[in-house]
Amino acid sequence: MLSEKAFRDLMANVCAPVTVVTAMHDEIPHGATVSSFTSVSLRPPIVSIALDRRSNLLDKIQRTHWFGVNVLSSGQEDIARAFSTSRADRFHRAPWRQDQGLPRLACAVSWAVCRVHRVVPGGDHLLLLGLALHAESTTAAPLIYGNRTFGTHSAFVRGTRAITDQIAAFTH
Repeated sequence: MLSEKAFRDLMANVCAPVTVVTAMHDEIPHGATVSSFTSVSLRPPIVSIALDRRSNLLDKIQRTHWFGVNVLSSGQEDIARAFSTSRADRFHRAPWRQDQGLPRLACAVSWAVCRVHRVVPGGDHLLLLGLALHAESTTAAPLIYGNRTFGTHSAFVRGTRAITDQIAAFTH
């Protein structure tokens, strides 16, 4: 049997997008850093995320049947780290607003609003298939995680607009 360490080391070499998945429950925003975001289908537009079965966010999504996906921008490691903790003040660390009833982060280079389409068991996680009902994207560099470090694709390193410009445009 493959050891947990060997599997972790294998997956560390796979670059993944860094997202903050969000939900709104009882007028309270909830969110967590998720690196398992991927597309599943174009027709219809379905994405997937995987959440630990013990996740508080999973509970909120299962209650509301909705989630938002905020693809973080290069340089937003602090936001990724903040949302990877269980601290209650995560939403005080990043500008955000409600968009279609879900928490949307200003630093996101892409945003999707998803309705839960199907839930699939996957070991200690549940795979949520979400029907994407709304999406917006920019050309700013996304944050990725690989080899246990944050970064971005090398083609984005040159000539991307500053995140401060993006946040200013978002809040006006």
